[in-house]
Amino acid sequence: MPATSTQPQTPEPAGTLSREEPGRPAVVAFGRTETLTSEQLIAAPVRWPRPSRLDAPLQAPTKKAQAGLRALGLESVGDLLGHLPTDSRRACTVAALRAGEQATVAVQVRTIAARAVRRKGMRPLVEAAVFDTSGTLRATFFNQPWLVDRYAPGTRVLLHGTSDGRGRFRVSHHAAGEELGGESPTGGEGGAVAHYPAADGISSTQILTLVRGARGALGDIPEVLCASVRVRERLPDRAGALAAMHFPREARDAQEGRRRLAFEELLLSQLVFLRRRARRAGLTGARALDREPGLTARWLDGALPFALTDDQQAAIAQLAEDLARPQPMQRLLMGEVGSGKTVVALYAMLRAVEHGHQAALMAPTETLAEQHFATVQRLLGVEPVAAALLTGSTPAGRRRDILGKLAVGELPLVVGTHALIEPDVRFAALALAVIDEQHRFGVRQRAALQAGDPDRPAHTLHMTATPIPRTLSLARYGDLETSALRELPLGRRPIQTSLASGAAARARAFTELRRELDAGHQAYVVCPLVDEAEAPSPSTSAGARGANAGESDLRAATAELERLRAGELRGYELALLHGGMRPREKQQAMAAFASGSAQVLVATTVIEVGIDVPNATVMLIENAERFGISQLHQLRGRVGRGEHRGRCFLAGGGGSPRLRALVAYSDGFRLAEIDLRLRKEGELIGTRQSGLSSFAVARLPEDADLLERARACAEQIVAEDPELRSPEHALLGRALLDSVGEQALAPIPG
Repeated sequence: MPATSTQPQTPEPAGTLSREEPGRPAVVAFGRTETLTSEQLIAAPVRWPRPSRLDAPLQAPTKKAQAGLRALGLESVGDLLGHLPTDSRRACTVAALRAGEQATVAVQVRTIAARAVRRKGMRPLVEAAVFDTSGTLRATFFNQPWLVDRYAPGTRVLLHGTSDGRGRFRVSHHAAGEELGGESPTGGEGGAVAHYPAADGISSTQILTLVRGARGALGDIPEVLCASVRVRERLPDRAGALAAMHFPREARDAQEGRRRLAFEELLLSQLVFLRRRARRAGLTGARALDREPGLTARWLDGALPFALTDDQQAAIAQLAEDLARPQPMQRLLMGEVGSGKTVVALYAMLRAVEHGHQAALMAPTETLAEQHFATVQRLLGVEPVAAALLTGSTPAGRRRDILGKLAVGELPLVVGTHALIEPDVRFAALALAVIDEQHRFGVRQRAALQAGDPDRPAHTLHMTATPIPRTLSLARYGDLETSALRELPLGRRPIQTSLASGAAARARAFTELRRELDAGHQAYVVCPLVDEAEAPSPSTSAGARGANAGESDLRAATAELERLRAGELRGYELALLHGGMRPREKQQAMAAFASGSAQVLVATTVIEVGIDVPNATVMLIENAERFGISQLHQLRGRVGRGEHRGRCFLAGGGGSPRLRALVAYSDGFRLAEIDLRLRKEGELIGTRQSGLSSFAVARLPEDADLLERARACAEQIVAEDPELRSPEHALLGRALLDSVGEQALAPIPG
């Protein structure tokens, strides 16, 4: 392991050799290049890192503080140094304090004394006269009489609290100067002070005190990135980055330190993805669907009642190429609302059928599975291909028949829900697994459908109706090939979207809705709740949900159905659909709406995907501010699916930037980018997936440039040293093992 040149007690942020001046040693430290003289290099003490010292147990001053550390997961010195501050607060000077504002001051004690308090049961107050170069202050500590001995005159202290504007400072947290690394707190301008996530029993200032005490252990931090990567990317070393975050000298130091650690985190995630992809590329055994097309050619040329878009044709060509290989395909098909993903998926499924194999399509809900099955049957036309629907509601006798036919290969196509991955489901020759709305399934659930015969892995097509920006695609699905459908089929027009905030606007929306119904069309009314019992109580709603307009009057589908029948939609036929209904009730509601016997479907977001009723032309979404951009975009995609243009009214929360974006844009990919900026990567498509997609340091989309750089770096490393066996990648491999586990370093075949 190379030596690290640092000061023994208070190491400065280290850097890397620069390429900019060949032959002259230099250090790159957070954007500043400092050339070192030969005398400086010779004089610099050499210290060999000993990472084992990072395992030393962490000791807190009190049992309560120790419990707080455990609650934060901080057990060792290494854990402590890895507990990064959320921000840095500049220590104010005494003269700069403002009344009522919380602030941190670095001062020196002039006098200190305890003062008795007359109230029974209260410990004495401790008052100290403190000063810096700008002025003096009287600090008050509560219930801590021992501070008189601890903070003797002359002691340097860091105080966090609130000023009253009249020379008094109420202290909430504090730390002694001896624990602050010997830095002078009285430098006039004040320095940046790291602020940490804390817990009951341990404050941010106390954590800072512990970090300062462990500062010397920074020299034991192992470096993960090799020198060539640090030079190329102009990054400081890991110890320097941590030092910059914990002890920033300038405002930009902490940010540059964070970006260095974020790059490392993103690099590890991309290495996981690329090595996983490389392992798949080295595998064989998937059924190669490489014969000349027969059934699919006939189907494309004659059975489809419409022309394919250019995007659909391109995606089909990509799938055909993937399926022809013996390596198992792993492709993500993402498409704009109504862009025709099911057609593309059915092509792939029919490629399996015409080779004498089987294909399965799994959807997350029964409603969506039923819609897919109906669409598949309609798209097959006159082609004599047997298909079946398997869900949790399938009658026992029908289920036994389906399972028997799947086991012997008599049933080539099956559409279903989680019922497809029950232990008793066996396929004779599963060549393709299509997983729709794949982010709604867990990792193990997705893998279960692909498992089957371990010697003959199935090709897998993942589908999502949520357009995914490149940034998020790399961060979450970096191991998958991707295809995108951006074009709408011929005749489909963007949905006209309007805000309906306020009573007058809602009245106009219902006038328009009734006009569409009178013209023979149908409508949706979408509510955020199933029934009123789900609504937050008045005492908690304001604090829990914020002050967005409309949130104080959350509408429930069951109550809204009755209200509309007696109010705005009196005289029209209404049906109810929500996820809490029994399967048969849901089927009856959908059948009534699909047949036109029900003119209005009052529903929850159960209709978000997969519902296709071409005669539905208008939608009113109640409490629209409760939903995310992508969800609203999916919902409005349920209207205008026929020859008539669709309209969508967003009721409530008119000032929301999300709702304004939906009015302004109809492109789902553009909206996904906006959604990513507004909501951050963890919320864009719901529940976070397992693995490295939930970042501790990196911030998306802020670090999109870092992600691109990390991807390129990972591609180069995997191309040159896929097993990470070279000496310069040994510690990178170890970090990968620590982050993900042994599966991250599974050997790549071939």
